[in-house]
Amino acid sequence: MTGSVSEVERELVDRPVVAAIPEIPGVLSAQEVVATAATIAEVQSHDGMIPWFEGGHCDPWNHVESAMALSVAGFHKEATLAYQWLADTQLPDGSWFNYYLASSGVKDPRLDTNVCAYVATGAWHNFRVTGDVSVLASMWPVLDKALEFVLRFQRDDGAILWSVDPDGHRGRYPLLTGSSSIYHALRCGVACAETLGDERPDWELAAGRLAHTIAHTPEVFEPKHEFAMDWYYPVLSGALSGEAAAARVDQWWDTFVMDGRGVRCVSTGPWVTAAETAECALALDAVGRRSEALALLTWTRAHRRADGSYWTGIVYPEMETFPFSERTTYTAGAIVLAADALSNASPAAGLFRGESLPDWLDLTEPRWEAPPA
Repeated sequence: MTGSVSEVERELVDRPVVAAIPEIPGVLSAQEVVATAATIAEVQSHDGMIPWFEGGHCDPWNHVESAMALSVAGFHKEATLAYQWLADTQLPDGSWFNYYLASSGVKDPRLDTNVCAYVATGAWHNFRVTGDVSVLASMWPVLDKALEFVLRFQRDDGAILWSVDPDGHRGRYPLLTGSSSIYHALRCGVACAETLGDERPDWELAAGRLAHTIAHTPEVFEPKHEFAMDWYYPVLSGALSGEAAAARVDQWWDTFVMDGRGVRCVSTGPWVTAAETAECALALDAVGRRSEALALLTWTRAHRRADGSYWTGIVYPEMETFPFSERTTYTAGAIVLAADALSNASPAAGLFRGESLPDWLDLTEPRWEAPPA
């Protein structure tokens, strides 16, 4: 561990809170953001791995989300250690296993393409926050191998299969949320390449094909309409914008948003999750709906604990936590990233608005046309 609770508290006193720390008056103070990041650092293992919670498992996607939040809050040493863990655990083909345990190694040996791609988003985000080209260069071999692995599973229709079994057997279908996140990661990968004086035209082409599929032929993805992430991730990733994004947000708003509470994880029950609520705020910010985004982030206050951590979810009207008393690092990470975007605090604040990223390519139809409902 990085230290006991008392040690973390002492470190917070010594750690300067600079002007770049996100702060939204009436919603989150800069000190609260730092405290939330500290709860992530407290759970981080000595080797850099960030599990969901103390004693829990780690997946590389949420590990990166947490590392991004650490960067925003000024915990650069901890963020660097987190990215080093990815470099140390990357498999020879460029992938990572689905779930890891600090005590017993691998929990789930499947390979998830979206999980593997997200390192590119983290690398670009870290560079935008720090401006350190040498760190980006050191991460380049890792993200290069990761994206090359992911693109082996892009189908002729542009979608990307979501998983690979340990025996090499490919999953049967692509997922809309995962492919949307991969699209954004590919754009981040291209931005990394261009900054380092490299070119990856095949990544640009793959991103264009993938975006076109998300925007115009969403029926190729496995139906997961009950999950909120399938609702907002095409918008959050930038695969949908303009009228198409507005139409998608409005079409499913009443299905997933509980007024004054937040975003349901699934449409089939009143279970509000703070991570989905914060990510949806990022999606709304990406399309200029700031007031609604601020409302969502404000509602996550119900999940906040005294130490700055966040309950994963709350069931209404019972007001019971679910999973019971679970507080997750990725939830804290999503809150910090949403606060950064809405306060424009760090140089990476506009990442999910597409700022600093190359636009998509290889489209035969305009992206602002509304996709089929």
